[in-house]
Amino acid sequence: MTHPAHADDDWFAALRERVNGRLRAYVERLECPTRLREAIGYSLLAGGKRLRPILALSAAEACGGETALEAAFPAACAVEMIHTYSLIHDDLPAMDDDDLRRGKPTNHVVFGEAGAILAGDALLTLAFEVLARDVQPPEVAAACCADLARASGAEGMVGGQSADLEAESTAEPSLEQLEAIHRRKTGALLSSALTLGGRIGGAERGTLRGLERYGQAVGLAFQIADDLLDLTGETDRMGKGVRKDADHGKLTYPALLGVEASRAKARELIDEACGALAPLGERSRRLESLAQFVLERDH
Repeated sequence: MTHPAHADDDWFAALRERVNGRLRAYVERLECPTRLREAIGYSLLAGGKRLRPILALSAAEACGGETALEAAFPAACAVEMIHTYSLIHDDLPAMDDDDLRRGKPTNHVVFGEAGAILAGDALLTLAFEVLARDVQPPEVAAACCADLARASGAEGMVGGQSADLEAESTAEPSLEQLEAIHRRKTGALLSSALTLGGRIGGAERGTLRGLERYGQAVGLAFQIADDLLDLTGETDRMGKGVRKDADHGKLTYPALLGVEASRAKARELIDEACGALAPLGERSRRLESLAQFVLERDH
């Protein structure tokens, strides 16, 4: 079943504002040096689509209704903390060397490299504190911690970033290599957002597997869209530098497949993602809308 891609825009916008409020409260409660708290808040509260927390909340609502959605806010915030930490570190001179993020100078430009590294470290550890302390019951919190750690560590996001850097010197990269990179670098964290929400919503094992498949497919489609926008987007609209991947010799979908074949691949992945939600029936509507947003986004 298909649904209008924008039918739930108001609902998503309301969730985004609630996530922003929760994130702000977490930053304000930190008892740490002022400069560090400023560096953390500078990036965490800089806006953005909040796609990962909204995926977590939508999965919780699909599996367990409004009560589960309310209970999933700490997990949603934890995923965004991990995502923001990764952006801070990815932007560093030793990594992607970017000076613009979400329309603002990157963290290290404002707070220095050491300050940016420490802000990222603090967000990484805060995410697991929030999960362990604020998600209930304890056995669900433990499972969520394991999911997020696996997704963000050596077998997931960090491993994908490492493979991405290595691929810059690969003479003849393949599509399989590219997909392996982005299943770790982008897909793993997106998938964990879904499984965290699903666990909090009381999802059975088969539903969790479907949510994970949805997350992986949406993650790859998101990366293809990102690669395409790096070629065709505008800096003012994107809020970050564009056409940098080609300049850095990065492995991208358009470079391997061409623009039109990349767009077709993204559409195929979104269809695959929506198909993985079949066990949820009508409850999958908002997750399907989010998948369509990933396909159609222009920034």
